[in-house]
Amino acid sequence: MSQTALREVEHQIIVEAPARAAYALIADVANWPRLFPPSVHVERLDATGSEERLRIWATANGEIKSWTSRRVLDHAGMRIEFRQEVTSPPVASMVGTWIVESITADRSRVRLLHDFRAVDDEPDSLVWIEQAVDRNSRSELAALKANLELATGAANLVMTFEDTVAINGSAADVYDFLNEAQLWSTRLPHVARSSLAEESPGIQLLEMDTQTKDGSTHTTTSVRVCFPHRLIAYKQIGLPALMTAHLGQWRIQETPDEVRVTSQHTVVINQQNIHAVLGPEADVARAGSFVRTALSTNSLATLEHAKAYAESR
Repeated sequence: MSQTALREVEHQIIVEAPARAAYALIADVANWPRLFPPSVHVERLDATGSEERLRIWATANGEIKSWTSRRVLDHAGMRIEFRQEVTSPPVASMVGTWIVESITADRSRVRLLHDFRAVDDEPDSLVWIEQAVDRNSRSELAALKANLELATGAANLVMTFEDTVAINGSAADVYDFLNEAQLWSTRLPHVARSSLAEESPGIQLLEMDTQTKDGSTHTTTSVRVCFPHRLIAYKQIGLPALMTAHLGQWRIQETPDEVRVTSQHTVVINQQNIHAVLGPEADVARAGSFVRTALSTNSLATLEHAKAYAESR
């Protein structure tokens, strides 16, 4: 291997938050899809002491990639080392470190280091990886800063809510209805158009036009990660004006008596657009209620149609 085949890069940012708060946010991978724009879904495969293995799905240069990483967490030193165990081409190897350094009691520096190689040390692939790492690192650090500084404010802009329907049918039929989103325009009254691309099994890009109660139509684009008969996790990458983040899950649980299907949404309200969308008197609570009503209405409609589909099979 030539010495030039290994690329080392560093990104950093200053955040107006205590170092411990910054480290805690990075350490908790459950929130990564909400915090970091490239992250779509994370599953913890196993954990022992300070080590854990993760399966991560994220966008890179407009493509959806998946890999398995091992992390070693040093809580005392506020360092997290990571290494991709199973990479996704064109990446041959990827290792890195998160380092959080205290500047003052309420200010800290977050550094993100990467070392990587391309498959066959291909120069064009190395450029592709470097561009993806640069774009994602800048995006992740900016999002980390925004979320940390948001957490110190009084506004409650993050909310998670669920709707559940019991179905007397099979989990496979329910999953098929939710998975086959390209058919939603013919199956769901509130979907005017749906387009689904699935370049690799279980990883989908869904674009659809949804009609609201007032008759208007809005277009959304989502990345979906599908696990047959149990889970479809998704993240919107094209967002309405009232949200800075929206991710969700369709969870399917089979019991001896029925199938329970839950739609979960996690939303971050875009405070800057509240007055423009809802008027000068609207506040965060009004925006949250508006978004929750709109999303729950459509989710429950989808669940009821999935119920009718499964129970008719």
